[in-house]
Amino acid sequence: MAGLGDVIEVARGQKPCDLVLKGGSLINVFSGEIYKADVGIFDGNIVGIGRYEGKEEMNVKGKYLSPGFIDGHVHIESSMVEVREFARAVVPRGTTSVVIDPHEIANVFGLEGIQYMLRSSKFNPLNVFLMLPSCVPATEFETSGSSLKGFDLYPLLTEKWVLGIGEVMNYPGVLRRDQDLLDKITMADEKRVDGHAPDLGGRDLCAYVAAGVGSDHEGTTVNEVAEKLRLGMHIMMREGSLTKNLKNLLPVITPYNISRCFFVTDDRHPKDILDEGHIDFMVRTAVDEGIKAVSAVRLATINCAEYFKLDKLGALAPGFAADVLVLDSLDKINVEMVFKRGKLVARDGELLDLGVVPPKVTLRSSVNVKVLETGDFKIKAEGKKLRAIEILPKEIKTHEVITDAKIEDGCAVSDPDRDIIKLMVIERHHASDNIGRGFIKGLGLKKGAIASSVSHDSHNIVVAGASDEDMLEAVIDICRMKGGLCIVCDGKVLSRLALPVAGLMSEEPMTTVRDGLEDLEKAAKEIGIDIDDPFMSLSFVTLAVVPDLKLTDLGLFDVTKFQFVDVFID
Repeated sequence: MAGLGDVIEVARGQKPCDLVLKGGSLINVFSGEIYKADVGIFDGNIVGIGRYEGKEEMNVKGKYLSPGFIDGHVHIESSMVEVREFARAVVPRGTTSVVIDPHEIANVFGLEGIQYMLRSSKFNPLNVFLMLPSCVPATEFETSGSSLKGFDLYPLLTEKWVLGIGEVMNYPGVLRRDQDLLDKITMADEKRVDGHAPDLGGRDLCAYVAAGVGSDHEGTTVNEVAEKLRLGMHIMMREGSLTKNLKNLLPVITPYNISRCFFVTDDRHPKDILDEGHIDFMVRTAVDEGIKAVSAVRLATINCAEYFKLDKLGALAPGFAADVLVLDSLDKINVEMVFKRGKLVARDGELLDLGVVPPKVTLRSSVNVKVLETGDFKIKAEGKKLRAIEILPKEIKTHEVITDAKIEDGCAVSDPDRDIIKLMVIERHHASDNIGRGFIKGLGLKKGAIASSVSHDSHNIVVAGASDEDMLEAVIDICRMKGGLCIVCDGKVLSRLALPVAGLMSEEPMTTVRDGLEDLEKAAKEIGIDIDDPFMSLSFVTLAVVPDLKLTDLGLFDVTKFQFVDVFID
């Protein structure tokens, strides 16, 4: 590492830079200007903007220079690949830093899962910062693989790459003054506490913010986001795979509040990352929607860095890390080259061979299910009407639907003609007897079964089907794969994708995972499912912190009432 004296000499032009990017148009996120300037790089950092000479010089005339993009809130587990494969996909698209919340894998493995993500992040051309999961489990109304208290997490707060406490999804717990949750918020001290508060407003929102929660990524309307901005929250504008909120929220941006907003993906699937992009897709979308290019870049860089107190990231200026993108234009925002700490790491959409192999980190199997039989999938009819969970297109929220039960031999059964399908959640961490039983509407399933070990946030096995036998076979196949996704019909597995890493991630490249997901979607169509990305929709019917009606391994749960409810109504 060079000394400070060397840095000063190079910055003053008395010694050559290691690398100079010459002749490009610099996007200045501080001043809002775009102007021609050389970028001088020395010892991995930017030392000067202006005119410089270097040991190596690269002509970028006619191109635009941007800071590396930052994703301020992402669950890498939702990409279904390990960190090294995630980096291989997003770095060539301009993402040089991410802030992850590993609460998916933490709900399976606890501290072991968090440490796995930290170790897996080493030696990748991607900064991976981490927010400690605040809600493991998300609620006490489900069974997770682990439970993390404040004293479990506290030692990790001293880690360089840990930036604070992750999304506080259990906002009712904050309002009820749950002591362990308040301890987690308090122990963050000068670090950040992220929020997760869909539809929260009024005095309850004031209490949530007053408790110390500084951000939210669950806003879906301008009015909701405006209220949160007025109360001082930072707004994470989200464009995931299921939850696509960016276009709806961009109109809220003004010159006065833009510094309080930044881009996040939250949960983004392989197909969207590979076909559309990552944060670069959000920048393009914002420009297409009328946001000035320099403002769109600001939303993807410095705003996030300043919120998380990442003082050396997010801008092209002296003293900042030389994470630099070379863009083709201000309208297409295609990333042609990516420099990480002054080293060229990607060109024309491909990660370069960097001569460093990230370590392979292993985990034990996470699927532990009791021996099941067909009878476990029967639902005794206890009324003539039932509550069903209605899924909504491209939403993680659900509705409650009350409808007639179809009853055969004293049991309620699936009724594909009315799109009322049996739904079950099977505990998969401790091999207990816990099975949540209910019904789902909106899948369109006509025959067979669909199952997954990805079900937020405790990631028990969720299965829906028209046939008890096919539901059983689907769950058995999940166990064979040590986690994954599958479609079954007439006792045969039509398509499957193994996710043996915590039942959440594949060990294969992202392209292989994307192809597997496409095969699964084709198989889903064969059994009548008529919605896009059914596994994503299915994964959120168990999320007992987002309204209205959800199913966990402990039963049917009304999120608005925050209590269990009966499936049947007399």
